[in-house]
Amino acid sequence: MQAVIFENGAARLTERPRPEPGPDEALIRVRLAGVCNTDLELLRGYMGFAGVPGHEFVGEVAAAPGRPELVGRRVVADINLGCGVCPRCRRGDPRHCPDRTTLGIAGKDGAFAEYLTVPTRAIHVVPDTVGDLEAVFAEPLAAALEPGQQLHLTARTKALVLGDGKLGILTACALRHLVPGLVLGGKHAAKLAIAATQGVTTRQGGTAEALVQDLLQEYGRFDVVIEATGRPQGLETALDLTRPEGTVVLKTTTFAPTSLNMARVVVDEISLVGSRCGDTALALAYLRDGLVDVTPLAEATYPLAAFQAALDHASRPGAMKVIVDMDMEKSASGGQRG
Repeated sequence: MQAVIFENGAARLTERPRPEPGPDEALIRVRLAGVCNTDLELLRGYMGFAGVPGHEFVGEVAAAPGRPELVGRRVVADINLGCGVCPRCRRGDPRHCPDRTTLGIAGKDGAFAEYLTVPTRAIHVVPDTVGDLEAVFAEPLAAALEPGQQLHLTARTKALVLGDGKLGILTACALRHLVPGLVLGGKHAAKLAIAATQGVTTRQGGTAEALVQDLLQEYGRFDVVIEATGRPQGLETALDLTRPEGTVVLKTTTFAPTSLNMARVVVDEISLVGSRCGDTALALAYLRDGLVDVTPLAEATYPLAAFQAALDHASRPGAMKVIVDMDMEKSASGGQRG
């Protein structure tokens, strides 16, 4: 089979043997895989990763020795693959299993390949009413929903999502169902419009400083600020907008270093909450029920043979979601669609 390999800061397409599923695993033929900012960080050296990247995918089960009823079903998967026996795994939370692997990120080959294997306990069947293009967003949508599981958000919560990239838009569109008055702040009118068409209140500022001033003037400081700028400086901006005893939720994963004035966190008694992966089943339910329209976030689609063009596109400043389609005609010269 064909697969993309990240190694020593370079990416290449290679032929590899098709993996064989173990008794508790499924062999999945990948249909679509999404390029995430984390994939780009891995290529820059994050986690010291070497192997097949890709953790956002939808595929079809080709074999499942222990679960033959799954064969032919469209599936997505949790990306944190726990040991299954430690206290955290027994509580149903493999995300922080000390011996976990993470699909396409740490210790487990991912979805930028024609096939991959995943433990059947991590698999979620995609509802028939959810298309492939929607299903490939299940993992990032789950991450977007996670602050709603971590915090007590209500209709009275004064909340801001900071950053109008892919994750910021998803987070705002998902959490508005818990916090109807939630505000999405960003710099780009076209991106903010994607959220606005789904009922999100948006505010635009040409610079971070101008956005902060406009938001403070109109709303004052917020109870909860969800930082999703993708920039190391986003934390300081979030703190500027958070009230004393408020909460900053950190969604940005970046390999770049950052600095923090600890005094302002301590004096204002601000809580910092890291927020990573979320509930895949909940994300599929949101997609099934039409609560979030993810399709406007899909900017371009490439075949696996044009993986380098896909990575280059995803690396452009302001790029939205780039998809790799395993069933697209293989053409290393291009193949962009969308």
